[in-house]
Amino acid sequence: MPAFGEQTSAAEVLRPHAEDAFAAELAALAARDDRPRPARWKLSPWAVATYLLGGTLPDGTVITPKYVGPRRLVEVAVTTLATDRALLLLGVPGTAKTWVSEHLAAAVSGDSTLLVQGTAGTPEEAIRYGWDYARLLAHGPNRDALVPSPVMRAMTEGTTVRVEELTRIPADVQDTLITILSEKTLPIPELGQEVQAVRGFNLIATANDRDRGVNDLSSALRRRFNTVVLPLPASPEAEVDIVTRRVDQIGRSLDLPSAPDGTDEIRRVVTVFRELRDGLTSDGRTKVKSPSGTLSTAEAISVVTGGLALSAHFGDGVLRAGDVAAGVLGAVVRDPGTDRVVWQEYLETVVRERDGWQDFYRACREVSA
Repeated sequence: MPAFGEQTSAAEVLRPHAEDAFAAELAALAARDDRPRPARWKLSPWAVATYLLGGTLPDGTVITPKYVGPRRLVEVAVTTLATDRALLLLGVPGTAKTWVSEHLAAAVSGDSTLLVQGTAGTPEEAIRYGWDYARLLAHGPNRDALVPSPVMRAMTEGTTVRVEELTRIPADVQDTLITILSEKTLPIPELGQEVQAVRGFNLIATANDRDRGVNDLSSALRRRFNTVVLPLPASPEAEVDIVTRRVDQIGRSLDLPSAPDGTDEIRRVVTVFRELRDGLTSDGRTKVKSPSGTLSTAEAISVVTGGLALSAHFGDGVLRAGDVAAGVLGAVVRDPGTDRVVWQEYLETVVRERDGWQDFYRACREVSA
């Protein structure tokens, strides 16, 4: 077991950073990328888009898709980072905003770890800088006592920094980004100095568009971003593909065996989530009530991964309806008062009558009792 502070290999890490998990693909793209690259970019914009969307290189190297969605949205996002405008990825929960921001930073800068996690308690120092108080008391204000934030580090190194859940950060702290994004400068008034961003610096922020009432962005700050809205998967087939790919990746990282013929159960979970999310059955014939939760693709991935673990450790290794039923119930019924009524009504009027779904109906009834 490595001592604290020692490096561990990517294979031993529970969730490697994107640049480590997909190092071979990034290296293959870099080796064959002969297109112009912006200053300090590891890849050209074309190669960054290929890394996210997937493709096959001339030598046969397969680049796996990291994001399944409209190509133009990815191209706009990548192009934004090649300009002096920051990028805001906006969407409902579970639309892969964090996933896309991480992979964009990995492909552009080779480092996705410069991160500010937005919460209601995020202080201004997390965006600007802090102080090493032992040095500050001993020697007074000086650059050695200054503790740079991820944003300051990205400015000095010419790399990409990520700000997650921007709308969860208090409004006055959000606005510390205005000067950074407009003037590309971070003043340090205590020292009478400033940090100027070098070429290659840019910022990717994510925000949940259901959180607009938490801490709305000021108009001045919003103007500093180019906003790209990431939609939910357009079709059931696309969502099934996304869930299948991510569950396979997560399963391998957890040493879970691949579930043979698991696609049927994945399709059921996706169908249930989409119908409850849309308020309409897939055939368009029956309206259903929607629960309070988002029932996102990310939640479907979590449900199927949990089911895969159940089938591996307490079943025969085959993903079945009983393995995913409890996860579906937990995802749908967030508010026991109203959501349970919605779920029971959907179960009895839709699932019960659907051909080939009797095993799923029985499993859901069992865990819902």
